[in-house]
Amino acid sequence: FCTKQVITMTYLPGPKFEEEVRQQLAFLGIDTKKGIKSIVQDAHRRDVENATNQTNQAELGTELAMSPNKDQSSWKTTASRIIGNLISVDSMFSLVRLARRIMVWSTATSVKTIQSAAFYNLVPSTWEEWANERQNAITHAAQMNWTQDAVHALLDVHGHQIFNLGLFNADPHPGNILVVQDPELQHVSTSHPKIGLIDYGQCKRLTPHERVKVAKLILSIADKEPDEVIANHFRDMGIQTKNDSTRFLAEFGRLMFDSFQPKHLDHSWHKELHKEDRVLYFPKELSMVYRTALLLRGLAMSLQLNPSVGEVWRRHAQDAVRLYETDRSSLETDESSGIVV
Repeated sequence: FCTKQVITMTYLPGPKFEEEVRQQLAFLGIDTKKGIKSIVQDAHRRDVENATNQTNQAELGTELAMSPNKDQSSWKTTASRIIGNLISVDSMFSLVRLARRIMVWSTATSVKTIQSAAFYNLVPSTWEEWANERQNAITHAAQMNWTQDAVHALLDVHGHQIFNLGLFNADPHPGNILVVQDPELQHVSTSHPKIGLIDYGQCKRLTPHERVKVAKLILSIADKEPDEVIANHFRDMGIQTKNDSTRFLAEFGRLMFDSFQPKHLDHSWHKELHKEDRVLYFPKELSMVYRTALLLRGLAMSLQLNPSVGEVWRRHAQDAVRLYETDRSSLETDESSGIVV
């Protein structure tokens, strides 16, 4: 099959976002030897296998949020689980980010101080070598606030692709995201990198009708609707469960597209939910949307951020519903007027 359409790519200079994620995961005691891409994709593969085997449905995505190496015990991850039972996930992550901020800024301050003193030969050469080896701490400190904005932008742009364009990249793992810094501004402390998106080899297209069904589910979650409303939007998409439990469907939807809550990190909560119901059929049009949300939220969680995918995607979902209803209203008007479209 031949086509006159040609896809071209533009080279984007800059390191992959997974380098930033690797540093964050290592700080939390998570083994990154396999690479960030493998960690994210393995988590997704296990989720798909769980869905196929009709078990552990409510745990989809949870391992990605806090998934330390099962063969190693870390006081950091143990402390995280204990604290998570006492305070919210957001508060726990805020504490971790604060600890990282103090550590990085203290290192950056030491580097600047030693380098300034070294200029006047006031410190030993070994101190200067130490500071030079940690020169990147200054850049890392300046980018700590940027990472939160970057994660929000990544969620936002993929929401635009899904609901406004109907064509989106379903494989946005950290290896497909670049940190692009203007060479002329990379030494300016007030400048921030841009995000580069590459490798659109695994795209999914949604029809307007499919988009609006997903949008209504997302809006019900973002707007904190009651269980019945969320469950009905899930049912409208064609999901089938053994017992058709309203609570199960609502909790499953929140787990997929809302922010994580302390109960989501509690295995007994999942165990009880599994007893209540299980998924027999998962809608195909939602599977790749969920994969996209899973990978991006996994990236966010590794950076100690806990966004609600539904809330970030709300305005795009509203656009999809509004456009669909406008088009349908126009079609009905044309038909009642005897106009053939």
